[in-house]
Amino acid sequence: MNFREGESAAENKSYSCSMCKKSFSKLSNLKRHSFIHMVTRPFSCSRCEKSFRCSSLLIQHSRVHTGEKPFQCPLCEKSFNQLSSLWKHSNIHSGEKAEKAFSCSLCDKSFGCSSILREHLRVHTGEKPFLCSYCGKSFSQLISLSQHLRIHTGEKPFSCSFCDKSFRLKSGLRQHSIVHTGKKPFSCLLCEKSFSRSSFLMEHLKVHTGEKPFNCLVCAKPFRQSTQLQEHSRVHTGEKPFSCSFCEKSFRRLSNLKEHSRVHTGEKPFSCPVCEKSFTHSSTLKIHSKIHSGEKAFSCSLCEMSFSNASLLKQHILVHTCT
Repeated sequence: MNFREGESAAENKSYSCSMCKKSFSKLSNLKRHSFIHMVTRPFSCSRCEKSFRCSSLLIQHSRVHTGEKPFQCPLCEKSFNQLSSLWKHSNIHSGEKAEKAFSCSLCDKSFGCSSILREHLRVHTGEKPFLCSYCGKSFSQLISLSQHLRIHTGEKPFSCSFCDKSFRLKSGLRQHSIVHTGKKPFSCLLCEKSFSRSSFLMEHLKVHTGEKPFNCLVCAKPFRQSTQLQEHSRVHTGEKPFSCSFCEKSFRRLSNLKEHSRVHTGEKPFSCPVCEKSFTHSSTLKIHSKIHSGEKAFSCSLCEMSFSNASLLKQHILVHTCT
């Protein structure tokens, strides 16, 4: 039966949802649909803390723990834990999408099954039957509602296998994993720099274009990044949100707090590669390294003597002022 033949049956929908007014021809379909609006998830996984609205979703999830892959490709014997994954995989062998028997009457698109066509029709009708019970926001797809609900529940089901970070979306995990692989697929065409994220590349390009779209509302000073503007605004407000846990000092920048905390911890992360002497600040290491290089960049304007750092030059100038 194609979609058009089923239209007469669709007109006779006597079972309506009290939450979103969607109608169904069968009571069983209405009951299944009602789970969308339910906050409770009675089917809990015995191996982790996840719970689900219906038993079929729990069975599907359990394969993550068991490793079971019951859906096997008849052409290459590759197996999958979801039927939808097998359908996607089958396109590799056919070189095209599965037979599209269900055509949209409003555009030229076709689909392999009626459920996908029904989902597509919402693009034209604007129907959003999947309602968030927390904030009332509605969605055209169930997967979009599921992803949105994680904002309210705090659920982060996608965990990194290298560190303890978790993410709400699979795309977030995929983007994060690049940090561990060291890959930087986004390259600048104007210089040799590469980046792990496209957003980092876009920020970097402003170095070449000189673009500074973020302006301070107080002094009109422009910045390349919104974070730079946020940090700068504290100059005007006097806000110092980063407090030292050892003393009463506060700082405008997190980097300043980290630098200050070394006074209490005694940490000296900057080591000289020549003599292995360590320093609390990178600037102090830079000054120290001139002892080994012999560089004397600070010259006296009153005589021909030069010094490796500014403090030695200041001490020397006192010789002239006292004579």
